[in-house]
Amino acid sequence: MRFTQITLTGATASLTASPAFAASGPFISLGNTDFVVILGFIAFIGILFYFKVPAMIGGMLDQRAVGIQSEIDEARTLREEAQTLLASYERKQQEVQAQADRIVAGAKDEANAAAAQAREDLAESIDRRMAAAEDQIASAEASAVKEVRDQSVTIAIAVARDVIAKQMTAASGNSLIDDAIAQVDAKLH
Repeated sequence: MRFTQITLTGATASLTASPAFAASGPFISLGNTDFVVILGFIAFIGILFYFKVPAMIGGMLDQRAVGIQSEIDEARTLREEAQTLLASYERKQQEVQAQADRIVAGAKDEANAAAAQAREDLAESIDRRMAAAEDQIASAEASAVKEVRDQSVTIAIAVARDVIAKQMTAASGNSLIDDAIAQVDAKLH
């Protein structure tokens, strides 16, 4: 309907502003080309209205407007879905980042705990080795002392034998043997 009004207004303006009104001579004559052009233009407009071309053009424009509006609505819907999806991915990214931070913090804590445990284990190992070394030293010391005592006893016995052998005569040896037999006899009876 609106297109029809614009077309009629344009036709009226073109008729009133034509140079035919400025020309001399009869305007309404088939010899006047301006008049013939105006008649052809009016016939053309009439044919357009008879075949309802303005209504068809208006309908096509309305359909096109509806199509554009539906595309705009679809684009708006897609944009909202994209924004929702983007927000979802951003939330997931933040959650993953937070989880990664927690994992890193946990790994650091575990590494610190493992290092502390390793220090404790090393200290205990050093203490055990020191105790074992001290035990070995004490054992070696005791063994050395025993060996020195054994050698001292062996040397003392050898020296005592030599001293007794030099100082003892046959008579004193017999008297010692007799005394020893008497002591044994007294102890046994």
